[in-house]
Amino acid sequence: MAKTKIALEEEERRELNRRLRASTVSVRDRQRAQIILLAAEGHTQEAIGAKAGVTRVTVSHWCQRFVKERLAGLTDAPGRGRKPSLPDTAVKKVLETVTRPPANLGRWSCRTMARATGISTASVQRLWAANDIKPHLTRTFKLSNDAHFEEKFWDVIGLYLNPPEKALVLCCDEKSQCQALERTQPGLPLGIGHIKTTTHDYIRHGTLTLFAALNYLEGKLITTISEQHRHQEWLAFLKKIERETPKDLDIHLIADNYATHKRPEVKAWLAKHPRFHMHFTPTSSSWLNLVERFFRDLTDQIVSGSFASIKELADKILTYLADRNQNPKRYVWNARGEEILRKIQRARNAMMESQATV
Repeated sequence: MAKTKIALEEEERRELNRRLRASTVSVRDRQRAQIILLAAEGHTQEAIGAKAGVTRVTVSHWCQRFVKERLAGLTDAPGRGRKPSLPDTAVKKVLETVTRPPANLGRWSCRTMARATGISTASVQRLWAANDIKPHLTRTFKLSNDAHFEEKFWDVIGLYLNPPEKALVLCCDEKSQCQALERTQPGLPLGIGHIKTTTHDYIRHGTLTLFAALNYLEGKLITTISEQHRHQEWLAFLKKIERETPKDLDIHLIADNYATHKRPEVKAWLAKHPRFHMHFTPTSSSWLNLVERFFRDLTDQIVSGSFASIKELADKILTYLADRNQNPKRYVWNARGEEILRKIQRARNAMMESQATV
């Protein structure tokens, strides 16, 4: 076992794993993070050195530094290495003003920041990379405001992690606005020396709505295609599920809060068919429904096609569905519910802090 015993706290482990995976972290910082993570797992210093490509003395040095100073001990002592050649004022401006672009810019770029601070674009890029600043990236998010979020969340997660016996768990939703787009000119196929091409303009021949119910345990689909998206079509789809599933099994349907799912006519039909049990995902939380994962695969199949009519689009979708049901692919839920809730709470806290500073 390693001579220096290391026990990591959760925050330390998370930061070390981040350094190990991040592409913007220097090689030496990534190497030091690897050393500490391996030491925490109980590997010997010789084994750690072999994996990290360093000597046993180096392993011992950084383990001792970490035990004494924790994460701060993994940085080089001040005064080591080449002295910085950039003015402190320029460095401060690059790092502090990156979050406040001028009115005529949507965001700072390396070139615009270099002109504003009087340093090179390469220096701006290195400063941003060293501080993990990425003004060119934007992540989208949506936090649910559902008052019963956790109750609905655990209800859906429970069906994935512990499906009921003698029952089917069906993830249901509608993929609306499937567009039949005909490209105005034929593109070139993929070939050696050139990439596939497609024109940017098109003729729109209409849209379709695909109703889909994904069997969670088998990966097979019950589907229907309609030109409209109303409660009448949803009710017809429920009747199709009733016809195509074994009568001795209960049906647990996971669906979103779309108004068509809660119309009086739909509720009346469900009341007459007690083997159907509805489980609604929280508001703005369609990511909980695994049928959305299937819709992404379907989109990949049709987004680059060219369809001269709605019928052509429908035929393409039906062909893909038939092939998929012959070779079903199951999507398995592996994420831990507690970790998801912690991430959501961190996002809420960050949003509140951001609003408080504005």
